[in-house]
Amino acid sequence: MSKGKILIIEDDSEICRLTQMYLEAEQYHSCIVEDGLAAIDAIKEYQPDLILLDLMLPGMSGADICREARLFYNGMILILTASDDEMSEVSLFKFGADDYVTKPIRGHVLLARIEALLRRSRLSAEPVQTETRNTDITIDTQTQTAWYKQADLQLTNAEFEILHVLIDNVGQVVTREECCKVFRGIDYEFNDRSIDMRVSGLRKKLISHNSPNNLIRTIRNKGYVLVSL
Repeated sequence: MSKGKILIIEDDSEICRLTQMYLEAEQYHSCIVEDGLAAIDAIKEYQPDLILLDLMLPGMSGADICREARLFYNGMILILTASDDEMSEVSLFKFGADDYVTKPIRGHVLLARIEALLRRSRLSAEPVQTETRNTDITIDTQTQTAWYKQADLQLTNAEFEILHVLIDNVGQVVTREECCKVFRGIDYEFNDRSIDMRVSGLRKKLISHNSPNNLIRTIRNKGYVLVSL
């Protein structure tokens, strides 16, 4: 029985071959697209549970594919990149990626990221709505929607995940390491700036809907806390 459908969008035939081999060994069904111009149609036709997307593609860049796909595709997008530059990481999340792995690809790392993302996707699909006492925040994990006093906060996926983990630990400090694990699913070196950017965006949206400025507090050298009012 297949564990899920994965679309590989990559122009390097050897990487495609090895990746498909890893996936088939773990009982994933996969399909390969090597031309960026064919990627959008392939996503619509194949309806994958997860997309493995290279950044450097002929015809259409991975960044443009990701941005366009996010207009209709709500599944997970895992970027394959040759760069681990800090600004590149920030940009990846801005145009809609859920995570990334750097080349050369290590099979066990790739599979761990895929499993973590698919697990997160399945949990998000469960119809759970939670109202957090004394914060006036309500979240729906199925639609990944959050409201402050019934006003839709219109959060990005990343901002929603941060809010979700803060709500699960209301009144307690959530470290940056814990925030990182929400996105990556496994322990590895993380980047403070990417987490700080998400929290900053979340805080601004809450404040724009007239929440108290200190609803999410930064605890120096520790992390963040969602406070009860």
